Amino acid sequence: MDFIHYGTQYIDDDDISEVIDSLKSGFLTTGPKVIEFEKALSETVGSRFAVAVNSGTAALHIAAMLAELHPEDEVITSPITFAASSNCVLYCGAKPIFADICPDTMLLDIESVKSKITAKTRAIIPVHYGGEMCDMDAFACLAEEYGLVLIQDAAHSLGGLIRGKPQGAYLGMQIWSFHPVKTITTGEGGAVTTNDESVYEKLIRYRTHGITRDNSQFVQHSEDDGAWYYEMLDLGYNYRLTDFQCALGISQLKKLKGFAQRRKEIVARYNTAFDDMDVLVQKTPEWSDPVRHLYTIRLCDKSQRRVVYEQLQKKNIGVNVHYIPVYWLPYYQKIGYERGICPIAEDSYERMITLPLHPSLSNEQVEYVIEAVRDVVS
Repeated sequence: MDFIHYGTQYIDDDDISEVIDSLKSGFLTTGPKVIEFEKALSETVGSRFAVAVNSGTAALHIAAMLAELHPEDEVITSPITFAASSNCVLYCGAKPIFADICPDTMLLDIESVKSKITAKTRAIIPVHYGGEMCDMDAFACLAEEYGLVLIQDAAHSLGGLIRGKPQGAYLGMQIWSFHPVKTITTGEGGAVTTNDESVYEKLIRYRTHGITRDNSQFVQHSEDDGAWYYEMLDLGYNYRLTDFQCALGISQLKKLKGFAQRRKEIVARYNTAFDDMDVLVQKTPEWSDPVRHLYTIRLCDKSQRRVVYEQLQKKNIGVNVHYIPVYWLPYYQKIGYERGICPIAEDSYERMITLPLHPSLSNEQVEYVIEAVRDVVS
């Protein structure tokens, strides 16, 4: 069996043709395809507005900027996520606070979040880990009760529904990632979605150096200024996404239903195959209709993890581990975080292995992975 990646992009001739047409159009940076992609994304996730940026990390950063964080502020998030989910808080000079996860779903535990709220808490960043989704009805109520900014880290969960509603239907902001291993790809890329027009206008500025050419936003404009005039209203960044990447994104969004269906088929097959094995799988909450980005098993005997991982790699299965608890990373240890603060998350990490999950997997490859896991774990 050839090497099986845990995740990879699916690119076909339609995608390639769209990118070529965009490259021939005369637009390379921000142009009409960016606007078209943002509109298509908004319609897909159920939001009024979308702002495309050059990575999921950039999306998190400008969303955190909208929270107007100060050095004394705290933001609660999950430790079982990519570092960007909390790094965005550090970028703004505030402090990430890590709440524990639920042992069955591996999602942020709202009771643990409640226990971490203080007078310094400014925002919550629930992470839809692996594509399973947090109970955003409950988190929205919590955010309203305490007057907190709510930012969904939806990088893993494009296409999912919460109680039948798309994730963009909720208050606050949602961030998305279009890295090649995600549900759709623009190469590198990300976006922030929102239903608040004033938030949208600020996000647009933050994406482009804090600069606007919209005269309705000017504060110093005079009649002597010409059509070339612009103003910098905020300290922003160059987080723009290119037109040809958005052309790819538009083409990929058209395939989302097919991608979602194939991912669901593979997850269902894995769940059935591993039901009688000595492993734990991530459970789907009753409110969630997910499109899974990751498929993670946890070994009942954590001492087996390295051996199982290495043996599966030897069988040409590109297993991975998602993720090392963020506060275990050396930088976080250096700035004062200690191990032991989220025991369920830490225990889950020590048992977990990520198996291949992407639309390009054939049925033969899926069965090969299943048999290899059965063989190695037993």
